Amino acid sequence: MKHALKNIICAFALAALATTSVFAATSSWIRINQLGYLPGGIKVAVWGSKGTVVPSAFQLVDSASGRVVFTAGTGKAFGHYGPFNQTARLDFSTWKRSGTYYLKAGEAKSPYFRIANNVYAGTADFVLRYMRQQRSWFNPFLKDSCHTHDGYTLYGPMSDSTHLDVAGGWHDASDYLQYSTTSANATYHLLAAYRDFPQVFGDNYEANGLEGSNQVADVLDEARWGLDWLLKMHPRDTWMFNQIADDRDHHGMRLPKEDDFYGRGLERPVYFCSGQPQVRGKFMNKTTGVASTAGKFASAFALGYQLLRNKDAAYAGILQQKAVTAYAMGLKQPGVCQTASVLSPYIYAEDNWVDDMELAAASLYHIGKKDVYRQQALAYAEQEKITPWLGSDTAHHYQWYPFINLGHYELAKQLSNKDKQTVTGYYKTGIEKVWQKAKNNAFYRYIPFIWCSNNLTTSFAIQCYWYRQLTGSKAFEALEQANFDWLFGCNPWGTSMVYGLPAQGDTPEDPHSAFTHLGHYPIDGGLVDGPVYTNIYKNLIGIKLSKPDAYAEFQSDLAVYHDDFGDYSTNEPTMDGTASLVYLLAAMDNEGHKAVPAKRPVAPSKPAVPSASAGTYAHGAIIRGNTHQKTLTLVFTGDEFADGGAVIRQVLQHYRVPAAFFLTGKFYGNPAFQPLIKQLQADGHYLGPHSDQHPLYCDWQKRDSLLISRKAFQQDLSDNYHRMETLGIKKTAAPYFLPPYEWYNDTIAEWTREEGLQLVNFTPGTRSNADYTTPAMNGYRTSDQIYDSIMQYEAAQPAGLNGFMLLMHIGTDPARTDKFYNKLDILIRSLKDKGYRFVGINELLQ
Repeated sequence: MKHALKNIICAFALAALATTSVFAATSSWIRINQLGYLPGGIKVAVWGSKGTVVPSAFQLVDSASGRVVFTAGTGKAFGHYGPFNQTARLDFSTWKRSGTYYLKAGEAKSPYFRIANNVYAGTADFVLRYMRQQRSWFNPFLKDSCHTHDGYTLYGPMSDSTHLDVAGGWHDASDYLQYSTTSANATYHLLAAYRDFPQVFGDNYEANGLEGSNQVADVLDEARWGLDWLLKMHPRDTWMFNQIADDRDHHGMRLPKEDDFYGRGLERPVYFCSGQPQVRGKFMNKTTGVASTAGKFASAFALGYQLLRNKDAAYAGILQQKAVTAYAMGLKQPGVCQTASVLSPYIYAEDNWVDDMELAAASLYHIGKKDVYRQQALAYAEQEKITPWLGSDTAHHYQWYPFINLGHYELAKQLSNKDKQTVTGYYKTGIEKVWQKAKNNAFYRYIPFIWCSNNLTTSFAIQCYWYRQLTGSKAFEALEQANFDWLFGCNPWGTSMVYGLPAQGDTPEDPHSAFTHLGHYPIDGGLVDGPVYTNIYKNLIGIKLSKPDAYAEFQSDLAVYHDDFGDYSTNEPTMDGTASLVYLLAAMDNEGHKAVPAKRPVAPSKPAVPSASAGTYAHGAIIRGNTHQKTLTLVFTGDEFADGGAVIRQVLQHYRVPAAFFLTGKFYGNPAFQPLIKQLQADGHYLGPHSDQHPLYCDWQKRDSLLISRKAFQQDLSDNYHRMETLGIKKTAAPYFLPPYEWYNDTIAEWTREEGLQLVNFTPGTRSNADYTTPAMNGYRTSDQIYDSIMQYEAAQPAGLNGFMLLMHIGTDPARTDKFYNKLDILIRSLKDKGYRFVGINELLQ
């Protein structure tokens, strides 16, 4: 099995252990949610085997001590599913103690995973990275513009080829088409996520998507990007446009730029919502009206007004007006507005619209309190009680969009007594249709394996969540959790369906995306389409795998999933599915917030007493060089982030200062960081190990209590060096090892010596190592405070900073916007002015 190493926001100390693989089985496997589980939530893994014998029991094992902490029977054998001849559910929900664990059943061992209230913290913001990357017009990921000339009109009341400014919005998937339906639905989900869970989102980006802070939650910035574009697509009271570009876009893979193949220079076609069938290759689509698009517009505008009226009254007023006019268009032209296709038979063939108008009416009632809207919403709800695909084996592509009836939730919140029970009953009936079939397999799975099955899975999990919130009933809590778990590894393939999440997990590495395939850029947070029925896959046009199938052992006659660029049916990320996942992850993070969230512990910092010898030791590690010489070494550690790399390198080059960089295997293995690593190597800096997976070696409070076995320590360190060697960094040139979290004990120091290495650590006394802290942490220090601590220590101590290993980080969490590496220039100048000489670590410790 492949083991992806991607960059992710990891806010807490044990996150790096969450999914370290300990696979040993060859015929049986245990599938888990690689993100982890909440202490008070449902906690179930699935055991699957090529054999037929089910182990009678399973064990939950503490990963640090190897001690079995929980044992239970495997229970009912569920039999065949997909590639497995036999399956079982391993339920450990009654175990509520936080920690890092793995499961064992027979010969099978699971990867490591965490149980904690913060296992989902930061994930919703991480997924937003993909939304920013999908921006059209100005793309903050590329820091460049694209599709700035959109576009020329088709099917409208104006003359065809009339220019209309509709630049903006999001590209729909790995192609660059833009659809009003998916964009409005995505915008609504982002707005709803902020409305329902504002506390889980950060502010690490400007409104334009570039790094920074603007005192607005990033999710709200992203939603407003969507709203801005939707306003352009509804420029007049009776005008609305349904899409930009068409499948002529698919003539070749490319990074987003200006497209010149639509016959009008750099303009792309903009399709008007005419309410009539439009071109579809040799056929026409089956458009019957406008309401399916108009309802989505109206609901997004109405919710936008609700959230922004106290922040930007003028803008909110425009949204309110547009919500009313969009809804009026839907009332006037009921029916579905399908997308247009020129060359191929594939379109978004939406067949329902009353759910969109129900959501619009309920949203308008919320902001206007006009009873007519509530009555219309109730009438629409009666017309589509259950989203038609629920409980069915199949559906056409985007036939019942947006996959669940969002209107029922918005309406039910406004109702009471019998009316509320009626509407929530619609949700219950739909869920039960799925449950009656899902309960017969170990994965609790009965979502059709059609295109975008992951989008359906995400939406269905949200419907279960909303039902639980509306009623307080936990009847479907296990089904809800099973669908969430499926997305993050509790599936036959054992892989997360989200690029880079979790960082140390098995996640997509080769998606159908130009960003990764051509630009070799990560598409962090992108939710891929997901598995499809095998018979669908075999009949699709133009699919050819580019390499041997890493999941061949887990394909079956039921469904396939390929982590391969060549499979656009299962491994293409989608913008709207990702936006829905933002809501679901925010909801799950909020579940953890209801308990007291764990905080990253801060290691105590007690100044060591300088010795008169050539070096100072603490717990077996060298922590300081010769205090009689006015020399010091700058030390940088790195694991998940490298945002300071370019700045740090430039400053070091300018002052001709050598430094030591201790980096984890994850860092060395990250393709995005490797150009920087090679530059630092070429500059002559020391590049050393910092562990492979960044585990915590010993307890913060009881230093002598080890949290890692000797074998695991040796393997992790060996893996770190192996990754270094692949980049041409020989072990013999890197004899110094700096432990993860800069926390260790005498045993770790002894194990390091037995590996022929010397353990080192930073010199305590200043707060330079606090440059990773964020404002949410108790131990947060500003860059000015850190700088002052260094200079004050230097002035107060007889030996000053002589022999110091002054530790900083090569990158920090985006939640810290006050980056200390921006003060590196003035720090070096100040210390040079005081007579200090910066030396390499080999010279400092010789």
